[in-house]
Amino acid sequence: MCGNLGDAIVAEDTLEIFELFRYQNPNIHLSLNTNAGARDHVWWQSLAKVIGKNGHVIFSVDGLEDTNHLYRQNVQWAKVEQAMDSYISGGGRARWDFLIFEHNQHQVEQAEKIAKQKGFEKFVAKKTGRFVTTTSDAKQSHQAKNRKGEDTTELKKPDEQYQNAALKKQKSIVDKYGSMDAYYDAVPIRCKVAESKSIYVSAEGLVLPCCWTSGRMYKWWHKDPRVEQIWQHIDAVGGKSVLDGRQGLENVFDSGIFDSIQSSWNKSSCQNGKLKVCSMKCGVEWDPYTEQFK
Repeated sequence: MCGNLGDAIVAEDTLEIFELFRYQNPNIHLSLNTNAGARDHVWWQSLAKVIGKNGHVIFSVDGLEDTNHLYRQNVQWAKVEQAMDSYISGGGRARWDFLIFEHNQHQVEQAEKIAKQKGFEKFVAKKTGRFVTTTSDAKQSHQAKNRKGEDTTELKKPDEQYQNAALKKQKSIVDKYGSMDAYYDAVPIRCKVAESKSIYVSAEGLVLPCCWTSGRMYKWWHKDPRVEQIWQHIDAVGGKSVLDGRQGLENVFDSGIFDSIQSSWNKSSCQNGKLKVCSMKCGVEWDPYTEQFK
């Protein structure tokens, strides 16, 4: 579980859903990505018991007590530590993912040491792709806002050693193709989820290839989210109701949504129908997502 629309731990029935998965398939690998900002120790220990050793929780915690909340707005450190300690002491396997910004880069080594002390199996210092843009100009900073639209933290790039390698490679891509849009038009697609044989089920129960295609459905910056290309594919197969996984996965597969998306990769350009989000996330020459973990 990794939310496009929010953190799964705030949903009312997340624990029960994990219990259902485990009941249906004792061997299924279960995982959860979370900012750990909610639930009490009983819930976290219960989750550890349900997930067991065949699964893990990825704690997305980007700093320590004095910095984590600058990106993870309103998340209280006491809650985070309670969640970590309760889950691990309950027998759960855990990984700590740490997004690196200028304001927390000095804490990477300290956080990794704390992770080992707490019993995390792995600590990942992620070189964030949040300063990578779809144009040729990389962002130097990003002004975060709260729900009221008020400025909060100005997120700035970390030192070069902690920067996503895609930032450097972007110039060579633009030099080769003339612009990022020209790259997206031309680049072959190597679909990550086709290789892993996975699908994505959204918070609405809709089945789509991945979180990236699903995530284009409701971008907050659009007055009308249906301007996004993915809606053309959804409408072409009969609308959202056709993709409802509760009606059976076979019905979704038979709808043609996967074929519709894949066939778009052969179009001459994104303007002519090639699904741009696929070029952005799975183009073979430029991969900010994967570079986060190197």
